[in-house]
Amino acid sequence: MTLGVGGCTAEQALASLDIMTDGAEPIGLAEYQARIAHAQALMRQQGIAAAFINAGSNLRYFTGVQWRPSERLVGALLPATGALEYLAPAFEEGTVRDFQVVPGTIHTWEEHEDPYRLLLDAFARLGVRAGDRVGLCSTLPFGMYERLRQLGSGFVFVDAAAVTDACRQCKSPAELALMQRAKRMTLDVHKAAASILREGISTTEVAEFIHQAHRKVGASGSTFCIVLFGPATAFPHGVKDPQILKAGDMVLIDTGCQLHGYQSDITRSYVFGTPNERQRALWNMEKDAQLAAFEAARLGAPCETVDAAARASLEANGLGPDYRLPGLPHRTGHGIGLDVHEGPYLVRGDETPLAEGMCFSNEPMICVPGEFGIRLEDHFYMTANGPRWFTEPSHSVDDPFGLGC
Repeated sequence: MTLGVGGCTAEQALASLDIMTDGAEPIGLAEYQARIAHAQALMRQQGIAAAFINAGSNLRYFTGVQWRPSERLVGALLPATGALEYLAPAFEEGTVRDFQVVPGTIHTWEEHEDPYRLLLDAFARLGVRAGDRVGLCSTLPFGMYERLRQLGSGFVFVDAAAVTDACRQCKSPAELALMQRAKRMTLDVHKAAASILREGISTTEVAEFIHQAHRKVGASGSTFCIVLFGPATAFPHGVKDPQILKAGDMVLIDTGCQLHGYQSDITRSYVFGTPNERQRALWNMEKDAQLAAFEAARLGAPCETVDAAARASLEANGLGPDYRLPGLPHRTGHGIGLDVHEGPYLVRGDETPLAEGMCFSNEPMICVPGEFGIRLEDHFYMTANGPRWFTEPSHSVDDPFGLGC
């Protein structure tokens, strides 16, 4: 029997978990101000007179305001020089002000008024003139962009990603600390989830336990949760119907939570029962590919070299090549921070040089259609001395959590 898999009731597993958020500090005002200053310096270098930061993770990153994007225009106006301001519906002004960490004037619009005209007029009052370049969040829906364009302000709209992404891709010590804690929380939840497995349990029952377990360690719940058994594990993001666990099934669980906005995302694959020789051999190939990717992560090297190293390892073991199955059907990894998936990416064609503070998933999954899939996903961040794991990778197919070490 795989060590750490099965043997506990859900009640016992939940009782083993404790709050893990004590002492975790949210990002403070000084760091938000430094982020704004960095963005403004980049804007001046790139000749961008002002930028609109749309609701969502970019708005939270620069201001601390937590706001889901919707059909109503909400965001921040950032001039290349000067104070940041906000735009919001009038009836939401109090809520926006309550979320503010960075203070600033809030321009409001009533429901019958045109917020796009208000935004352009506010830019003009900030000194933006016809012909000036104005950055728009890359997450801004096309319809909102098109409305701004139709108003004919004379501004030259450009993608603000060259500013926002450049600021976000290298994490500060405070960001790394929050992600470290969130990932430890999720790894403990993984261990607890493995312990409750029994023949006949459903994937939906395990997923519900994982939501409860994330709450027990101090999160609001799971940000997402994928639980797969048997042949369904060969589908990277799952199938529509739940499965029932049987002896000898491969188990794949991919889940995460957030702490003060910063994300975790960990996948574990193991066998319920005793691994057969094919499961054992492919699990070890997956472990080898994950390690090859980690060892290829070097400061200054293009992101794509990490993906290439994982694929080379898999191909040396007779898998692939390229995206062919059995093998790896997707990129090796993604950036992570306030979003579970954010740039840059560990994929062919991404030539972004690896830099200190960048954070990535490392998950070169093996899919064997009709049989099973194996994904070992841990995250690492780049330091002055190379890559460092946030969480210890899975130990072995017989002892995935290293309980016997």
